[in-house]
Amino acid sequence: MLAIQTLDIVSVNLWQILISLVNLLLIFLIVKKFLFKPVQRMLDQRQQEVDSRYAAADEAKAAAEADRQAWAETVKGAKDEADRIIKNAEANAESRKEDILSDANRKADGILRRAESEAELERRKAAEEIKKEIVDVSSALAEKMLEREIRQEDHRALIDSFIDEVGDDHGRTE
Repeated sequence: MLAIQTLDIVSVNLWQILISLVNLLLIFLIVKKFLFKPVQRMLDQRQQEVDSRYAAADEAKAAAEADRQAWAETVKGAKDEADRIIKNAEANAESRKEDILSDANRKADGILRRAESEAELERRKAAEEIKKEIVDVSSALAEKMLEREIRQEDHRALIDSFIDEVGDDHGRTE
C-alpha cells in the first residue's frame, strides 16, 4: 500500500492540468481585457503628459534663450548709446572749452589793447604836461632874457630848439 500511495502523489492527471491551463488562459484574458488595456491607456496618457511637459519645457527654454538674447542686445544697445552720449558730452565739453578759451583770449587781447591805448594816452598827457612846463619855464627864461635885451627872433629860436630837444629826449626814452 505504501507504493500505491506514492504513485497517487506522483501521478499525472491530464484533466487537472488541462483545467488549470484553461483557468490560466481565462485569467490571462480577463486580466488582459480588464487590466492590461486600462493600464496601457493610463501609461500612454502619462507618456503623453510627460512628452507635453518636455515640449513645454523646451518651449520655455527656447523662450528664455530668446529673452536672454534680446536682453543681451538691449544691454549692448544701451552700452552703445551710453558710449555715444559720453562721446557727445566730451565733444561738447571740448567745444565749450575752446569757446571759453577763445572768449578769454579775446577779452585778454581787448584788455591789453585798452591798457596799451591808456598807457599811450598817459604818455601823451605826460608829454603835453612836460611841454607845458617847458613852455612855462621857457616863458620865465624868456622874460629873464628879455630883461637883458635879446631879440625876439633869437628868443623864439631858443624856445623852439629847447622844446624840440625835450620832445626828442622824451620820445627816445619810450
